[in-house]
Amino acid sequence: MVAIRARFLKVKCPDCGNEQVSFNRPATKVNCLVCGATLASPNGGTATFKGEITAHFD
Repeated sequence: MVAIRARFLKVKCPDCGNEQVSFNRPATKVNCLVCGATLASPNGGTATFKGEITAHFD
């Protein structure tokens, strides 16, 4: 059995360029704090990210 690691990611907003930290397995939709665009949507496990992932934090 393979363990899936939960981690935090820095995601860049495709609309305004703001970078913010998000969990890679969110339970709810993640919106940009500046413009309100959707950055990530839950997908039954790891999220589907709309923005570019710029960094990983362990």
